[in-house]
Amino acid sequence: MNVTSLMRRAAQVHAKRVAIVHGDDRITFAEAWERGCRFANGLISMGMRPGDCVAALEENSTQAADFFLGCAIANVVRVPLYPRNSRESHIEMLRNMDCRALFASADHAADVAGLEGEVPTLKHVVIREDGYEDWLARQSATDPLVPIKSDDLYIIRHTGGTTGRSRGVASTHRQWIDTGRDWFYPFPPVEPGDACLHVGPISHGSGYFFMPTWLGGGINVMVSKFEPKETLEIMERERVGYSFVVPPILNAMCQHPAAVGRDWSALKCLFIAGAPISDATALKAREVFGEKGMYQGYGLSEVLLVSCMGPRQWFGNVEGSNPLRSCGLVMPYAYVEIWDDDNKPLPFGEVGQIVARTDGQMTGYWRDPEGTRERIVQGRVLTGDVGMIDRNGYLYLLDRADDMIISGGYNIWPMELENAIADHPAVLEVAVFGIPDQRWGETPCAVVVPKADETISEQEIIQICIDQLGSYKKPGKVVVRREPLPKSPVGKIRRKDLREPYWAGHQRRIGGT
Repeated sequence: MNVTSLMRRAAQVHAKRVAIVHGDDRITFAEAWERGCRFANGLISMGMRPGDCVAALEENSTQAADFFLGCAIANVVRVPLYPRNSRESHIEMLRNMDCRALFASADHAADVAGLEGEVPTLKHVVIREDGYEDWLARQSATDPLVPIKSDDLYIIRHTGGTTGRSRGVASTHRQWIDTGRDWFYPFPPVEPGDACLHVGPISHGSGYFFMPTWLGGGINVMVSKFEPKETLEIMERERVGYSFVVPPILNAMCQHPAAVGRDWSALKCLFIAGAPISDATALKAREVFGEKGMYQGYGLSEVLLVSCMGPRQWFGNVEGSNPLRSCGLVMPYAYVEIWDDDNKPLPFGEVGQIVARTDGQMTGYWRDPEGTRERIVQGRVLTGDVGMIDRNGYLYLLDRADDMIISGGYNIWPMELENAIADHPAVLEVAVFGIPDQRWGETPCAVVVPKADETISEQEIIQICIDQLGSYKKPGKVVVRREPLPKSPVGKIRRKDLREPYWAGHQRRIGGT
């Protein structure tokens, strides 16, 4: 069993149904599969062989669907690049994968110009300009039926990306199928004609929704660029049933006046993940979109899916648990534990590192045996996240281990403060991180963006934290600004970018007394 054979069968069964929507494009399964076959034959004519790595730098579009399908049909390894990354990051990823071809949308022509001379293995750089459709039409429409094994590599995605050294996470066809199957286990079933909105790039988390939607006869709706009002209009017009959304994008949609009074009756699963969500954003989303489609989950590129919960678990009253502050129930087919510093399991209610094992987890980092040994211990993936599991099976993500603030000997997790501050009705965005403090070693710094036409004072922010968390956890510094917080390619707030200026001149990024 492999991704390609499953998607080929679905294309035959649902041939006349709409498969891809992008702008004015409405493409049936038969048409989309033919475009994928033409793309695959184009790769083969360029000399690509099974197992070769082929990269793409693109936004969501009909052409991105060509790449998604065509690479699988040709049995080449799909390597997504990330539009917000630097040229140096692109070069590093291309070199690390020995990529032989690169496809880029016209908007990124300048970003990839001359890369052939900087990546020795790169033989073809194709810019999707006006001639792309002619090039595609010249390729054979015959399915090449390339032999594929379940353990052949299917995709290599990179973690890290915009900061630090990125690592390649490789998935075989079997692992990709296992991940998609387990991920959709708690969701309402995809039925023919259901629409899945890709407002986030399919190179990231939203890409995990493409294949299950296709296999169920659903419609993959592509959005190239997120704009709240336009996205809301597309959701209602296309009667979207499914979508993967990161909290900052969800917050922007919920806060927009255009969200009010729309018909969300088709919504089955609005899946929120990719970053922690505040109570305020979760409750606002429930108010706007209704409760029945609200789902939240947690996982990493290295191991998916670790936890998930639907509306009844998320917004219910559970004795001994606080579901609103959790990231879901441990998944039925995931083995999840909390470990101490000696890699020993901790009992329910104890705080430590979240570790997990799933069928679709990575086998290791690409060409990085040392990194693999550090990350996979006893067959389980060390997430690097600090968390706790309660007796009801709810998993609580307290923070990234390397984001923890140690102030005067006390451990402070930024997300605790972020949740408290985000509850204030005037707050749009907030990020908390540790900065040097002469007395305490480190102290929390809160950067707050108020909503339009709203104001909030530094003292109000400090008092919120004192009232909810105690005086020792209050921010030592508060910055109120109108400029949006910096975000990663998938919309995660980049704490490190905000933190770095405060640590200039320090050899370490931790404080000491």
